[in-house]
Formats: sequence, structure tokens, C-alpha cells
Amino acid sequence: MKNLLTDIAGVRVGHAHDAALASGVTAILFDRPAVASLDIRGGGPGTRDSALLDPVNTVNGIDGLALAGGSAFGLDAAGGVQGWLAERGRGFRIADAVIPIVPGAIVFDLINGGDKAWGRFSPYRDLGYAAAAAAGETFALGTAGAGFGATTVNFKGGLGSASAELPNGVRVAALAVVNAVGSVTVGDGPWFWSAPYEVGGEFGGHGMPASFTPEMLALRIKGAGAATAMENTTLVAVVTDALLDKAQARRLAMLAQTGFARAIYPVHAPLDGDLVFAAATGARPVDPLHGLTELGAVAANVVARAIARGIHEATALPFPGALPAWRDRFGRDRG
Repeated sequence: MKNLLTDIAGVRVGHAHDAALASGVTAILFDRPAVASLDIRGGGPGTRDSALLDPVNTVNGIDGLALAGGSAFGLDAAGGVQGWLAERGRGFRIADAVIPIVPGAIVFDLINGGDKAWGRFSPYRDLGYAAAAAAGETFALGTAGAGFGATTVNFKGGLGSASAELPNGVRVAALAVVNAVGSVTVGDGPWFWSAPYEVGGEFGGHGMPASFTPEMLALRIKGAGAATAMENTTLVAVVTDALLDKAQARRLAMLAQTGFARAIYPVHAPLDGDLVFAAATGARPVDPLHGLTELGAVAANVVARAIARGIHEATALPFPGALPAWRDRFGRDRG
């Protein structure tokens, strides 16, 4: 186990980013179409082809996912991933036409100090293609891919991942792009809200504070009263090797959203576009009641861990006034 999304067989992940742009794209590719659905809890989401993932709709499998910075401009990234897949004959077939199914979602990183004066067309389609071409079994965490330009209220945001195996051998993993309006840490200390779910010191091993002060529990959000509904978002992809239908994948996404509440304070606000994609590769059957409940409970823990790892692994952007990285202040891990 690599503690990555790619611990699920048949899943590959690739990044492409531009340091001057201070933004990027992450592509998640499936070797075979995966059953998928979506749950949105934030008040300002930005998505592409999300309606396809409703359990009542026809398309049953997806070929990939495109996660990007760039706000609405970043939705072009899915076209780049589609292009890479189309060149390889991957997609939904209708007569002689082949259409790669690549839902996408975006985070807002347009005012993080990077150069966004890209002219007539944004670079996200090309970044999407490059991310797909780079996909493999290992990938960077922190300031990488779609998490390159991400921020939170007090520390640099980023991209994290985590995985787990259930006693019955079913695996579940998550990839998170953390650009939250709130905080992933308890106050300004080294502690992560996700600490009870940490495995092996994967985000520092600092545990929880001995006690909680009112300051730690005070509401702190980006921009305070000036924050707007399109400046934030945490995106998560949960993938399992369980055999699920679309309705069960939707339930898995809903259960996995619990991990957001364990990792971010506040969460699911009108100021966020928080969402979870859930995909299943279908290798292992699970009981539709108890088995799916257990899978969802573990998925929520994995999501909480992935979110914390995104902050723990991030590095600061090299711009005046940029937020510090967690490691800039608490570089020594205990775990």
C-alpha cells in the first residue's frame, strides 16, 4: 500500500501545473470504465458533466476525472483529458463515435499571486492533456496538480491522498484538493482536526491539543465578511475496488462527505463548492447494507486523512504575502 489513490488497481493519477500561473490540473484515469456518482454539499460548486452521474441517468461508467484550478476556466481541463483518451480509442461508443466520459470540477485560485493573464484561451485544456499523459501509479502530494494554487484560511492548501483496506480485503482510497474557506488545523497550532484518524504519523503525529480554547473554536474564514461564494472549494475523489451500482456509488459519496466535517472547520458553507466523486472498479462484491455502511465509514476516515495530508505536504507559493505552508512553522514531525 502506497497510501495513495493508486492503491486501487486500475487507477492512475497524473499532474500538470505551471509555477508562474500558480495553478494546475490533476487527471484520474481508469483502465476500464468505472461506475461513478457524485455528492455536492458546498454552496458554490463548479462542475462539468455532473448530471451524467445521477443514478437515474444513462451513462454508467466514466473513463476519468479532471480536477483543476482556474475556477470556471479550469473546466476546460476535462477536454484535454478527453483528447488524450480519445487518441487511445477510450470512451462511450455510439455507432462509429467514441466519446470519453470525463466529469470535472474546479477550485478557485485566480487571486493567489500567479500570472493569470493568459490571453484569449486559458491553458487548462493543455494542462489537462499533459496531466493525463503523465498519469501513473505514483504522484506528488501538496503543492502539485490541481492543488498547486490552493489555499486555506491560515495555511497553504494542497493535494493529499490516503488509502485503507477493510478486513474483507476491499480497498478504498481518496484524493483531495484542499482549497477550503476554513481551516484544516486547530487554531494556528500544529494539530489537525483529522488527528483521531491519522495512520502512522502521516501528517505529523501531533495528535490533538490537551484542551480547546474559545480561540481555537472561533469562526475563521478567508476574507472574513468579504468572502464570496466562488473563492473556495475542497474536491475529493473516492475510489474503491468494490462492486457497486450508481445508486450505491452515490451513497458512498454521501457517506464519505462525513470526512470533510472531521477535517475542515467550517465546512459545506455557502462559500465553498465542496463535493465528492465516488467511483468503483467492480473487483470485489460487498453486502449492499452492512458492507456498504462499513465501506462508507472507512471512506470518511480516508477522506479526513487525505485532506490533512494535502496541508501537511504543501509548500508555500513564492509570492509576496503568500500564505505560509504548515511545514514552514511545524516542520518537525513526531510520527
